[in-house]
Amino acid sequence: MPLDAVCLSGVVRELRETALDLRIEKVQQPARDQVILTLRGNQKLLLCAGASQARIHMTRLSRENPAAPPMFCMLLRKHLQGGRLTGIDQPGLERAVVLTVDIVDELGELGRRRLVLECMGRYSNLILLDGQDRIIDCLRRVDMEMSERRQVLPGLFYRLPPAQDKADPLQIEREEFRRLLAAAPPEQEGSQFLLDAFFGLSPLVCREIAGDGGRLLSPESRGALEDAFFAWQADVAAERYTPWMLTKDGKPSDFSYLPIRQYGQSMTGHPWETFSPMLDAFYETREQIERVRQRGQALQKAAANARDRAVRKLAMQEKEYAQTQDRDRLRICGELITANLYRMEKGQRSLTAQNYYEESCPEIEIALDPLLTPQQNAAKYFKRYNKAKTAEKYLTEQMAAARRERDWLESVLDELSRAETEQDFTDIRRELSEAGHLKLPGGGRKEPKRGPSRPRAFRSSSGLRILVGRSNTQNDRLTREAYKSDYWFHTQRIHGSHVILCTEGLEPPDSQSLTEAAMLAAWFSQGRDGGQVAVDYTQVRNVKKPNGARPGMVVYDPYQTAYVTADGALVKALAEK
Repeated sequence: MPLDAVCLSGVVRELRETALDLRIEKVQQPARDQVILTLRGNQKLLLCAGASQARIHMTRLSRENPAAPPMFCMLLRKHLQGGRLTGIDQPGLERAVVLTVDIVDELGELGRRRLVLECMGRYSNLILLDGQDRIIDCLRRVDMEMSERRQVLPGLFYRLPPAQDKADPLQIEREEFRRLLAAAPPEQEGSQFLLDAFFGLSPLVCREIAGDGGRLLSPESRGALEDAFFAWQADVAAERYTPWMLTKDGKPSDFSYLPIRQYGQSMTGHPWETFSPMLDAFYETREQIERVRQRGQALQKAAANARDRAVRKLAMQEKEYAQTQDRDRLRICGELITANLYRMEKGQRSLTAQNYYEESCPEIEIALDPLLTPQQNAAKYFKRYNKAKTAEKYLTEQMAAARRERDWLESVLDELSRAETEQDFTDIRRELSEAGHLKLPGGGRKEPKRGPSRPRAFRSSSGLRILVGRSNTQNDRLTREAYKSDYWFHTQRIHGSHVILCTEGLEPPDSQSLTEAAMLAAWFSQGRDGGQVAVDYTQVRNVKKPNGARPGMVVYDPYQTAYVTADGALVKALAEK
């Protein structure tokens, strides 16, 4: 769920205990919608204004920063770096947080800045204010054309978004609640009544308070709804929050600030001690997907378009190939025309003759071009026969090349789904460019030189190093530079990363290390969510790269196959720190 106003108040309360009065040592902007304030003691405060991930909390996840910081990041550094965080406040029950920072300006005088995070879905924003609450700049500027009710532009005084025409759930008394409840239509559900009557409540929390499971507002249920609502109000007023995450099939599905029981056995609930690590865990996968979407959007489009072209080209070639399989009919037509020249004349549109190539000699009708002589019609059929015969050999080669191109582009799309760092995207961009599917920015100028990207590194339970390629180019390099006695792993018949188990002189390595390397190969592949996955493995000496093959394409023999299930918890446990 999005971070609702009450859940946000729980996060703000937690941040006041951990982040107040700390100095801002660094300001970074790893993604378009994210700003990280590194506080004294290397504590990192994340502010995210993404449409589907707006939030604020302390974070321990590592994020790669762009080579050149964005302009908004430079502005925040100018105004906030070195300042002291003296206030973390939530105005009323708004989905907004105001960070107050005491600074010393360029003239050595004390000053104050405010950084406002608005967590409002697609209207989320991050706004920097001066000491008089005038907007210095913001992440997303909103002019008159975008909104007539509220503009967010440099130079304007900041004001909160317009209030909703609903009641405050933390201030309402029982008499007023009963009056609103009495006015509700009897065919309305209790959860819908709460959602319509009060601001600051999410649908998830409304359903949990009502506990109606779709039950209508009957006279009997209204008293229970009132008691449940004011019990919830008392808990929130006393700041009795319980960070709670819901998981389904082991994956984070939702979160809240109170225990959620409405899903029964279909989801599992887990309490957390604090909000920040819970939000870190919940958004980790979603953030990866969003990062890929933002950074890899152009690459994804280029690779998908190239893949679709390869698929269409292959379909046309297969259609043409199927037509060549009927070429014997063309030869027979030419032979029958030649055998019946004595009874043909120019201008005929068809010839009916006995097909003596079949046992019963059935009659066959052969279409003719009336503008050609009988001899020319026969020559035309023989020419088409020879052309089809030549085309079969040519198309067989072309279809094999098209299938290799399609498979390679599918592997590039699979790489993009798991790309994490800027170097990953750079490697994939270069790979597409060298294949002619993408033009590099800057009119073909060479990109600035970067050091070679490093593979993902893990340690097996017995201490053996396991390396996982991040891209096709790195897969090639990883396999090429491995020792011949090391073990190579790859999922069978589906795209995935090359995995190298460094044996370090052990021959053979222990079975647990082999199993763990196979599980890593399953995790970093298209079969991650597909249950049991077949993983082929062999020594590196048995892996060969065909001449002219695309990056990442190899052949191997002999090999063995292990059947394993991808395990995200194991991936985290084995990762090198």
